[in-house]
Amino acid sequence: MTTDPVLFDTPKPIASETFTDPDLAIARLEEIYDLHTAHLRDRFDALLKGHPPVGRVRATYPEIRFTTTSYAKIDSRLSYGHVSGPGSYATTVTQPSLFRNYLKEQIKLLVRNHGLPVTVGPSNLPIPLHFAFPNGVHVEGQLAEKIERPLRDMFDVPDLAVTDDAIVNGTYEPVPGEPLPLAPFTAPRIDYSLFRLAHYTATHAEHFQNFVLFTNYQFYIDEFCVRARKLMAEGGGGYEAFVEPGNLITPAGATEPVAGMAPPRLPQMPAYHLKFAGNAGLTMINIGVGPSNAKTITDHVAVLRPHAWLMLGHCAGLRNTQALGDYVLAHGYVREDHVLDADLPSWIPIPPLAEVQVALEDAVEAVTGLEGYDLKRIMRTGTVATIDNRNWELRDHREPVQRFSQSRAIALDMESATIAANGFRFRVPYGTLLCVSDKPLHGELKLPGMASEFYRRQVGQHLEIGIRAMEMLREMAPERLHSRKLRSFTETAFQ
Repeated sequence: MTTDPVLFDTPKPIASETFTDPDLAIARLEEIYDLHTAHLRDRFDALLKGHPPVGRVRATYPEIRFTTTSYAKIDSRLSYGHVSGPGSYATTVTQPSLFRNYLKEQIKLLVRNHGLPVTVGPSNLPIPLHFAFPNGVHVEGQLAEKIERPLRDMFDVPDLAVTDDAIVNGTYEPVPGEPLPLAPFTAPRIDYSLFRLAHYTATHAEHFQNFVLFTNYQFYIDEFCVRARKLMAEGGGGYEAFVEPGNLITPAGATEPVAGMAPPRLPQMPAYHLKFAGNAGLTMINIGVGPSNAKTITDHVAVLRPHAWLMLGHCAGLRNTQALGDYVLAHGYVREDHVLDADLPSWIPIPPLAEVQVALEDAVEAVTGLEGYDLKRIMRTGTVATIDNRNWELRDHREPVQRFSQSRAIALDMESATIAANGFRFRVPYGTLLCVSDKPLHGELKLPGMASEFYRRQVGQHLEIGIRAMEMLREMAPERLHSRKLRSFTETAFQ
């Protein structure tokens, strides 16, 4: 018995070519990506007009390949920008225009450090139809009652088998004869997160900046918006625009948005972007409460390869010497959030990163006017415990309190360790600066009246510290921020 071969409807072929110039390499990536996604959109549009494809429609992602036969020793101070040994390496690429700055830096370092070109051409990995519409066209919604054949009989659709975190988790098993990973994420994994980001934050990926602040209270977002709008009205102060959910864009020098449309309701984790040249500005996201949200949003922001992220939020102070409004600078974590147990077991330590710790402490000094021994009156450095049970106080809490004491914990929250651990897992520099909002072990529970006064007094200062720290980190070279501490035995060349 024989079966008919599948007839594929593909774009016109583009030959692979070698490049040493990053700009030329990216131009070829864009050419391939644009041609292949346009092919999918054209065939889908024809289907909606009653002209189904003759064969199976297929387009593939562009890819970057790199091959070396040398064991030449690379500068041991480098944390990325090189491969570890001879072999062939490759990564698929999506939306190269969006990732232009990132790709340019990675290709430049790879070519410079090895003295060899990269090869750019089409890959064998299909682009799912859904991902050919970067700004979120809902494919199934348009197809209702318009076609008789299943969509997956005509087009490739998202496949979870090639959409995972095996590379960054260190569990990827290379197939004999296939190239090794060149980057931490595959193109489908990136596309998946870009779509989820738009869903959760109501802003397009193009607006996200390289320095990300997470918070667990809307009060911080309100203050961030007040400051950003004032900054725009006064000319920007170096920032180019302020973007709010619905892609509302207020450019420097304006007092009102000039583009976008406010959503009918805020999304689950709204994002706000203070844009700077080269995506070096600030993104702030209200992640809400709990480790599940913290993992979800950092899983997706990570594909944008930010230079740093920080948690600015509230916590329970565990020491009698702490006062409401004091700061906690985390240098270690007790991880009882459980959401990362399968990806990053809790026995793995999450180390403090010197550059981030110093920037946060310097920012506290600059904003509060305190330094040295006086700074200890309002800020304590120590272990933060993150748990997944907000009402732990209602149980017999002697056992968890004993664990917190043994770990030398000074504060308790529900997000910080998750964000730091995912930073460690994804090689994104991380840090945590919390503000004590209650002391449950000492009878100071978070109550409405007390909270209002506390927020009024501290939110502005806490946010200013976070912004100042990020601006300090922005002045550092990326290779200083992306520490060797975050690299495993075998790393991808692209950070």
